[in-house]
Amino acid sequence: MTTTHHPLAVLGGGLGGLLLARVLHVHGIPAAVFDLEPGPEARTQGGMLDIHHDSGQPALAAADLTEGFRAIVHPGGQALRLLGPDATVHLAEPDDDTGGRPEVDRGDLRDLLLGSLPAGTVHWGRKAVAVEPLGGGRHRVAFADGSAITTDLLVGADGAWSKVRPLLSAARPAYTGVSFVEADLHDAARRHPGAAALVGGGMFMALGDGRGFLGHLESDGSIHVYAALRTGEDWPPATGPAGSAALRDAALAAFTGWADPLRALIADADGELTLRRIHALPVGHRWERVPGVTLLGDAAHLMSPFAGEGANLAMQDGAELALALAARPDDPEAALHAYEQDMFARAEASAAESAASLELMFGPDPVAGLLEVFTGAR
Repeated sequence: MTTTHHPLAVLGGGLGGLLLARVLHVHGIPAAVFDLEPGPEARTQGGMLDIHHDSGQPALAAADLTEGFRAIVHPGGQALRLLGPDATVHLAEPDDDTGGRPEVDRGDLRDLLLGSLPAGTVHWGRKAVAVEPLGGGRHRVAFADGSAITTDLLVGADGAWSKVRPLLSAARPAYTGVSFVEADLHDAARRHPGAAALVGGGMFMALGDGRGFLGHLESDGSIHVYAALRTGEDWPPATGPAGSAALRDAALAAFTGWADPLRALIADADGELTLRRIHALPVGHRWERVPGVTLLGDAAHLMSPFAGEGANLAMQDGAELALALAARPDDPEAALHAYEQDMFARAEASAAESAASLELMFGPDPVAGLLEVFTGAR
């Protein structure tokens, strides 16, 4: 088995891990990033992200990427439509370009970060299978391809089911009670004009009775939509043939009685549907300082997506960790302590907001509650 030493190693090439590596690079600190994907084009990177003025945008500024970020903002992406189960429009706000949460395609943002790193920073096809302490703050990571690394500082940016988290915490993500059926409608204006008119130019929500549709017009003209419902982990029942057709049927059955234009977002979706269970770590998740290792992003504070904080917090974590290390080059443990204390506080506040938003959106009267939130926020 080949073993290589890296002074600072990051497990996970998502937005948080890449942002960390970029800000470290800006400050002259090398980092090695290890990602399980075989390459940067291995899969699509999901839908649109709203990048917040108080977290994601300052993180990109710390990475000297503000100009590049502005170049990939989706015009019109901050538009908002809120509907009820009968497709009545209760709120329709255009994007007037005054909001603090411009929308970008996750894939475009990831490409921006990847392009800002020195060649060879990201090591692809490295799926971690074992992580172990070696003493003195050093750790060893073994990969499925038979290779291994040792490192003086290990950062777990490896998501919900982190291999690094058990070094610090016994916590595991728990099911929130909400599941998504994820779908796409391609070339919406031409092939799905009814859906395009329904969703509009930005964010779209139709909610009621513990269920809903959450969608967004993508920068490529497609609609990315989630049919969401509050249900047990045993949904859908395994009573029919496996596959996307059975999942489509189960999702449509869950929205019996909803307006046909809303149901069509699933009935007419292109390609395969995907079932996603929404999990979260406990609100206020934290750990005692362990030498030579820390976490960021979902590995540290996985939460439901209903406050739009996940990607923003991951990037903020990456920037703040890098800045802390750059400010204390001779005392990395002090840097990790300072980073973690600040991160714990902001993550707890965001996780509490996300949990409260879940209860609001899947509670008894979500449209009235969200109208109060949106109109009060103006």
